[in-house]
Amino acid sequence: MNEWHTVQQQTAAAAALLRRDGGDGAELRGHVPAEPRGVVLLLHGGAESGRSVVSWWTLAVLRMVPFALAITRRSEDQLAVLRLKYRVRGWNGRRQDPVLDARWALDRIRRALPGRPVALVGHSMGGRVALHLGSEPDVVAVAALAPWVESDPRRPRSGTRVLLVHGSNDRVTDPRRTGILAKRLEEIGVDVRHISVEGGDHPMLRKAAQWHDAVADFVTDALLGRARTS
Repeated sequence: MNEWHTVQQQTAAAAALLRRDGGDGAELRGHVPAEPRGVVLLLHGGAESGRSVVSWWTLAVLRMVPFALAITRRSEDQLAVLRLKYRVRGWNGRRQDPVLDARWALDRIRRALPGRPVALVGHSMGGRVALHLGSEPDVVAVAALAPWVESDPRRPRSGTRVLLVHGSNDRVTDPRRTGILAKRLEEIGVDVRHISVEGGDHPMLRKAAQWHDAVADFVTDALLGRARTS
């Protein structure tokens, strides 16, 4: 009876996370194992402005799929790995639409899997979102990939780990800004690691394995207390 009750709870958690309603167009997809020890929320890129509706087949959204697969493999099925699709494409100034969507996702995660530590992994605009939300409850790690860095990152909660990765050949977002941010975070005592991918580009296609491995190792270590040993 207890085992059956546990299975029902697990099924209910996955259903609550992945149901399509409730986000006004924002949605979560991903893998939820039987007993996740933590949660990874992947945040895709976008544009400075734009109200067009985002599709799951949008290239920026699809770029996060290899990261989800790499994290699932590395964690040996111990983490819930979720991809967020925003309602609309743009940041949109003070509206900060993707931040609102990510906060909605975090609230859904807290309700479905209370107490689980969360890692945020964001690319480009998604990196800006992740850096905004490092102070959110339950967030213990932030990975910003080729991030769009402005003057608005929030100081992470004490103990939150940060990974910054940028390709040296990025022509869309500025790797120099990422380097400056890494130094500033380090100066205020944040546990930050900065990786420059030599020859790496904004879509993270060049040296893709290096990007995927760096993120999978970081997330696994942050949420499970171990990194790859082989």
